[in-house]
Amino acid sequence: MNIKRNTKDWLIVMVCLLDEVVVAALVLLALWYFKIKLPVPVIIVLVLLLGALVFLTYRVIVPSFHRKQVTGREAMVGLEGTVTESLSPGGVVRVAGEYWQATSVDGNILVGEEIEVVTSVKLKLTVKPKETE
Repeated sequence: MNIKRNTKDWLIVMVCLLDEVVVAALVLLALWYFKIKLPVPVIIVLVLLLGALVFLTYRVIVPSFHRKQVTGREAMVGLEGTVTESLSPGGVVRVAGEYWQATSVDGNILVGEEIEVVTSVKLKLTVKPKETE
C-alpha cells in the first residue's frame, strides 16, 4: 500500500509541475529553432535546478496530502470537550470553545464530565464519555 501511496503522490507532484516542464520545453524548442547553442555546463545546471524544483515541491506538497483535515464535519470527530447541560441522552456540550447540541451514545452524561465527539450530523454532535487511561 505504501508503494501505491508514494506513486500516487509522485504523480500528483508531476502534474503540478507540468506547466514548468512545458515552459522549459518551449524555451528549449525556441533555442533550437533560432540555432542558439547552450554550453554543456549550462545544460547541467538547468537540469539540476529542475531536479531540485521537483524534489522541493515533493517535500513541501506531499505532507499536506496526508495531514488530518482541520475544517468541516470531519475535523470534529475525535475532539474532546465538556458537558455543560446534562446529556440524557440530549443536551449541550462545549467543544473547541463552542457550544453544541449533542446526543450521548452511552446513556446519561453529567455536567462537567469530559466527552469525545464520535460523529457530527448537520449541527448536532454525537458524543461518548472520554476514556480515561
